[in-house]
Amino acid sequence: MVSYGIFKDLAIILIFAKLFGIIARKCKAPQVVGEIIAGLLIGPSVLGLVNQSDFLIQMAEIGVVLLMFSAGLETNLKDLIKTGPIACLIACAGVFVPLLGGSLLYMAFYGTAPWGSDGFYTAVFIGVIMTATSVSITVQTLKELGKLKGKVGTTILSAAIIDDIIGIVVLTFVIGFKSPDSNPGKVVINTILFFIFSFVVGFISYKVFKKVDERYPHTRRIPIAGLAYCFALSFIAEHYFGIADITGAYVAGIILCSIRDSDYIAEKMDINSYMLFGPVFFASIGLKTSIENVNGEIILFTVGFVLVALLTKIIGCGLISKCCGFSNNDSLKIGIGMMTRGEVALIVSQKGLSVGLLSPVYFTSVIFLIVISSVVTPIILKILYAKDTEESEKKRNKVALSLFKKNC
Repeated sequence: MVSYGIFKDLAIILIFAKLFGIIARKCKAPQVVGEIIAGLLIGPSVLGLVNQSDFLIQMAEIGVVLLMFSAGLETNLKDLIKTGPIACLIACAGVFVPLLGGSLLYMAFYGTAPWGSDGFYTAVFIGVIMTATSVSITVQTLKELGKLKGKVGTTILSAAIIDDIIGIVVLTFVIGFKSPDSNPGKVVINTILFFIFSFVVGFISYKVFKKVDERYPHTRRIPIAGLAYCFALSFIAEHYFGIADITGAYVAGIILCSIRDSDYIAEKMDINSYMLFGPVFFASIGLKTSIENVNGEIILFTVGFVLVALLTKIIGCGLISKCCGFSNNDSLKIGIGMMTRGEVALIVSQKGLSVGLLSPVYFTSVIFLIVISSVVTPIILKILYAKDTEESEKKRNKVALSLFKKNC
């Protein structure tokens, strides 16, 4: 029997998300900040108007898949190839530094543990949670600012995809050491096989879409086929290769980004995201937040957990970006853009709970990290890009003034 309560939940989410999204934009903050705060207010922690359900979780998953598909469609493939090696270095730093920082944080609170003990694996797993990067919020912010297609935006997207792959491999190795039944090598092989599969099937798919697009340009069948392709590759990535579905969606977008009607497909995807799936996804982050059973020790650990998780991404990714030739401001943007956590951190945490690597009490810390990083990241990125605009205007004014003086 259908539960008609889902319509009430969707109505509340859409009204509050859009209302607070408008308020956020009036306050010169990105709309996603308002949508996340809306989810927090209507969720169990505050007003209790909407509770998390399987239906909303699935809707939110569709939302993030569509968002990453749109990001792939709007990616400049030439820029992606150029930033590939640099993005790989940034991703490696974005995994290693948080992994080390999270492990040391746990040991600082609860003491060092001998190699192979449960305490040691828990410490390492805390670091593994910090390695996850969720750029869906960063993507939406960069889209609002019109900076997604730039070198910084493309680098963040590329690094985040590689980051999550490395993080999943690290997670599998940790579980492999914890449980003799796991096979860490299988994940490495599956990851390689997925990208080989994506390259071969993607090349064929691109040729087919290109011919169809040339024969039926700017028709609705193109975005419909593109959406089906996105969902298919997301399913294949998750089900057959054990890769995150958002990676499959992003790869699908990249495969189709070079066809003539890629912008037309992206336009249709944005309508779905803006109207329904996007608000549900961003509000769901707030809905997941629960502040029950939190004591002083957990609060103190949570503060340290959030600070270490944010700073290690900024330090690791920012420093490598600087070494790779980015300016100080652009390096900071990349570090900030990489510090958001979301669905991947939750998936990793839930996996840890299921295999006994993480106690349920630490799940609150992960939720707070997701909420705080999701709210803070868009605000800081907006400030950094506004600073760029001000500096550009100052330079233009100086040039205009010098030309005026020469003419006089």
